[in-house]
Amino acid sequence: MENIASYISTHQQRFIDELIELLKIPSVSADPAYAEDVLNTAEAVRAALQQAGCDHTEICETPGYPIVYGEKIIDTNLPTVLVYGHYDVQPPDPVDLWDSPPFEPVIKKTELHPEGAIFARGACDDKGQMYMHVKALEYMIANHALPCNVKFMIEGEEEVGSESLGWFLERNREKLANDVILISDTGMISKDTPSITTGLRGLSYVEVEVTGPNRDLHSGLYGGAVANPINILSKMIAQLQDENNHITIPGFYDKVQELSRAERDEMAKAPFSLEGYKKALDIEDVYGEAGFVTNERNSIRPTLDVNGIWGGYTGEGAKTVIPGKAYAKISMRLVPDQNWEEITQLFKSHFEAIAPKGVRVKVKPHHGGFPYVTPIDSDGYRAASKAYEQTFGKTPIPQRSGGSIPIVSLFEKELKSKTILMGFGLDSDAIHSPNEHYGVWNYLKGIETIPYFYKYFTEIKQG
Repeated sequence: MENIASYISTHQQRFIDELIELLKIPSVSADPAYAEDVLNTAEAVRAALQQAGCDHTEICETPGYPIVYGEKIIDTNLPTVLVYGHYDVQPPDPVDLWDSPPFEPVIKKTELHPEGAIFARGACDDKGQMYMHVKALEYMIANHALPCNVKFMIEGEEEVGSESLGWFLERNREKLANDVILISDTGMISKDTPSITTGLRGLSYVEVEVTGPNRDLHSGLYGGAVANPINILSKMIAQLQDENNHITIPGFYDKVQELSRAERDEMAKAPFSLEGYKKALDIEDVYGEAGFVTNERNSIRPTLDVNGIWGGYTGEGAKTVIPGKAYAKISMRLVPDQNWEEITQLFKSHFEAIAPKGVRVKVKPHHGGFPYVTPIDSDGYRAASKAYEQTFGKTPIPQRSGGSIPIVSLFEKELKSKTILMGFGLDSDAIHSPNEHYGVWNYLKGIETIPYFYKYFTEIKQG
């Protein structure tokens, strides 16, 4: 692989141009209005895999959006790497907060990316990171450097809970058989400090509805006499955490895996600037559960956050009404050994119990997933660590992430495989937010690093 840097340099502009074309397609899985675009993206990914050198590619139908499958089998006696990614993206809203249109990618220089970053929805999550693997495969096949078998499984429903993925796994276990699963849908500490994600939080996502009167009411004629659903919903949400930001749902913490002081001390060795963190977010101070520092609150502790809240009149001008209904979307990030289905039920029971008699409450579960921890002594982790050492010149730091990729625990259950999370994004990439972007340097560095994972994993497996 001595020529990998040269190959990337030669084809750099094409690699960037191809990703930009993929980012132009608005593959928003959450909105049916984009259904055709999601399907077009699936076909674009399939074509890219075929062009990169897969011997077999196909669009696999599911009850929802299709899964793109590709494979290059060179010897059944060699190890097999299964690459997972997703081609769907988050909705771009609020569009008016973007500096440039979300599906018209542009490259702009930033303080962290003086070489430029691609600004577009999906640039980092996950089209840019997924496409690194396609280009890494292209390099390995073009240069006769693919040391083992590879399979690709790229789905179109990750941003809406991967509802069809379990269905697909159950029916294709043999087809998807592998020795390790490789995913790039996470980040690293910084461009100077590589890291490998070794833990993910689980997720319980619910929507709540509070109903008061049978219609919107005049706030002068009825104000003070009937329950206002927005007021009630706000009070109920406020009751879900105490003054120490500790979640008050009975039983919520019963199965939380508490890390030892020694483990927390190891985590604290990762480079982190609290002042830099606050500056990047333009906040005066951090906020969270008492007794834990920022890097613990957003990785090893469970959380409860309101992701959206609405009701009543929100248009221009004034309309004095007591609304008949109010709504909120709430997510709970979970840690080992919390069960998202149990947590969802605990939330439902508690939320219904704290509602006053003047309103009716509905709790609608959306989706969820289990937490995951990957061992740092596994063959996959060792291979990934050596790959980063090769291209970054330093050993990566194992790091737990605050995010959730529910399918990782599903993979272990259905395919009996460990997952390695080799992410190249940065916390500042604004995924799920306006002005999402992905550094050109990060994109190309991923393409350079991934082939070394294949090399070292094959060597380790063959002893």
